[in-house]
Amino acid sequence: MKNGNILHCIVLDDEIHAVKLLADYVMRTNGLELILKTTDPTAAVDLIHNGNVDLIFLDIQMPNLTGIEVMNIIRQRQTKVILTTAYPEYALTGFEYDAIDYLMKPITFERFLIAVNKAKKRMNLNAPEAMEPDHIFIKVEHRLQKILFSSIHYIEGLGDYISFHTSGGRVLSLERMKHIELILPQHLFLRIHKSYIINTSHIDFVERGRIVIDKNYLPIGETYKDVVNKKLGLKS
Repeated sequence: MKNGNILHCIVLDDEIHAVKLLADYVMRTNGLELILKTTDPTAAVDLIHNGNVDLIFLDIQMPNLTGIEVMNIIRQRQTKVILTTAYPEYALTGFEYDAIDYLMKPITFERFLIAVNKAKKRMNLNAPEAMEPDHIFIKVEHRLQKILFSSIHYIEGLGDYISFHTSGGRVLSLERMKHIELILPQHLFLRIHKSYIINTSHIDFVERGRIVIDKNYLPIGETYKDVVNKKLGLKS
């Protein structure tokens, strides 16, 4: 199925601008070959059943055949799936279908590369670690502040501001929680509440529906509970 270290890819989305964006990302990335970009789920499914498709970038919300239905149809195939969507509530379903990654729109090239690296590692291909950033730049007053992912313990929404609780202290920024959530690596960070994103490596313990980090009890929001339980391996 694979030609050396080349992954044969499909981009499927019902929005043509999303198809064009992801197709451009695929063509800019070493080790990927675009064999189909389409808004037609049937065309994608037919090509997958004919073989020689390693990876599909798959939208979830499509009018004629949803991404979930596509995953059901191709479940017995070897094709791996990276989900693309504007709806975070489908994350749990993605985990259940063994999707490699879950990209939230708007998708940056940096975040796309992280997902591709995960795919290469899953398929035992060479994925250079240098492609994965270890930091983020955030707006602080009139400058862009560099913060290492490893130093972030958790992030708190404070109205018009967000507060980064780091190993070196608190950093206030005018960034939006939604934007920050999109660009943080999903294997390290987890949204647990409308006001909290945590670095899972800094969790002290979980108690009575709260996550404790640095003696701070952070609530798990009802709408995030299933995803949190799944990601942390907790009982529902």
